[in-house]
Amino acid sequence: MFMIKRVTIFCGSSTGNDHAFLDDCIHLAGFLHKKKIGMVYGGGNIGLMGVLADELLRLGGEVTGVIPKKLADIELAHHGLTRLHIVKTMHERKALMANLSDAFMVLPGGIGTMDEFFEIFTWLQLGYHNKPIGISNINGFYDVLLGLLDNMVQKQFIHEPYFDRLVIQRNAVDTMNKMLHLGEVNKNCLS
Repeated sequence: MFMIKRVTIFCGSSTGNDHAFLDDCIHLAGFLHKKKIGMVYGGGNIGLMGVLADELLRLGGEVTGVIPKKLADIELAHHGLTRLHIVKTMHERKALMANLSDAFMVLPGGIGTMDEFFEIFTWLQLGYHNKPIGISNINGFYDVLLGLLDNMVQKQFIHEPYFDRLVIQRNAVDTMNKMLHLGEVNKNCLS
């Protein structure tokens, strides 16, 4: 049984070139605030992660950032958060973000976002956590990635049950809704 009290969000330190990415963040912030779900993220004040943090804070939500000292030192840390943890390494950042949350959400992003997603997906397969992982496939942003993962399943490099555990929807709010619903189904099955 699990409840989602905090979700770790992996997303870009850039806003990208599609306004839908920004809109997805704004809608997700409103949803998280309405459901009283706190956000854990990389602690930056730029890109999609900065937009999402600012909007959730503006609404009065809880936002926890985790940022390596090297990035904080070059003035990328968001100093208006509910909590800001400064750690030594990127690995410490990912481990703490994972420990602080009940679920994970992947929004559009670049190499750093992919690094975070693949590490947390690997940890799921290895049994280091049993938390849901959601992907907001806004405007088909992750179609190519999902095709690659499906190919890995077909070629038997990923066991299909793990791929099937990913919660993939067309936007972040639908993804969170489905993760919450799965939590309710799991809770009811265990009751």
